[in-house]
Amino acid sequence: MNIVVLAAGTSTERLVSIVSGANVCKALRAKGHKAVLVDVFCGDSKASSEDFFPEEYDVDEAQRYISAFNDKVDDLKRQRKSFFGPNVIEMCSAAHIVFLALHGANGEDGRVQAAFDLLGIKYTGTDYISSALAMDKTLTKHLFQAYGVPTAPAYSIEKADAPVDPETKGLKYPVVVKAACQGSSVGVTIARNAQDYAHAVDIAFNYGDHALVEQFVKGREFSVAVIDGKALPVIEIAPKQGWYDYNNKYQAGSTVETCPAHITAQETERMQRNAEKAAKALGIVGYGRIDFIMEPDGAMYALEANTLPGMTPTSLVPQEAAAVGVSFEDLCEQLVDISLRRYNN
Repeated sequence: MNIVVLAAGTSTERLVSIVSGANVCKALRAKGHKAVLVDVFCGDSKASSEDFFPEEYDVDEAQRYISAFNDKVDDLKRQRKSFFGPNVIEMCSAAHIVFLALHGANGEDGRVQAAFDLLGIKYTGTDYISSALAMDKTLTKHLFQAYGVPTAPAYSIEKADAPVDPETKGLKYPVVVKAACQGSSVGVTIARNAQDYAHAVDIAFNYGDHALVEQFVKGREFSVAVIDGKALPVIEIAPKQGWYDYNNKYQAGSTVETCPAHITAQETERMQRNAEKAAKALGIVGYGRIDFIMEPDGAMYALEANTLPGMTPTSLVPQEAAAVGVSFEDLCEQLVDISLRRYNN
């Protein structure tokens, strides 16, 4: 098949997205597909409609080409009105399907998916509505509560409103303050007192006008991928220092990841069922990932959902797939097949 692997973009997770996209592109080409790596925002001004999907293709060279724009994105945003770069729509329209390797805003929040729906472009992953719901931590929290998914107490705050003391909302320090619509723990701070809280709120509002304040839960961190409605093995995430923030997510050697997680069979079953319930609550189809924290007494809480999780061979979802004998290359192809099946129904 002719496949565009769409990556990069304008979000705070641009660099991570480029790595995911390059790995997916290599995997799909290894499976015999004519996959090409494209920057959704900067596009490819050199691409020719006569040969959008060449037989011979250097993914590393494409990655270098895209990365050369990293320092120019802010300038381009000021100069341009259109989000889609040169030849992006043309290439995506010519593909059998677009593999979305985007992370964060303008990619994981449903906007690209909605545009593609209107243009008749097929893509991997869930639809625009569930993408938007999962991207907004406040809406995610409300839906988890409505569908009986265990989740920590929390409340939302608005930049335009007066500051809200956590204790007036029934929470006790420490609390976690989260930018409402960011991924990879960007804009997330643990506040242990009122001074920390004021600083954490300022950080969160650097990324938007809405934030979520959640009761801090001390425990072990886990993640569960849900593919085609079924949970994969549970993976435990144990940072060597601190918590699972942006640096611990992406700095090699900073986190110990264990899959399957060393928890009881009953805890595994319960977490997997809660992950499936969480995905259903948000309307996630295709694939996604639900993050959890579990206290020493076994009480578990769903933290959030990720509709376009990282896709390198060492990312969490590929590790879970590997635990049931699915290679990274097979996983990438499987996600394409699952997504195409949705269009054929």
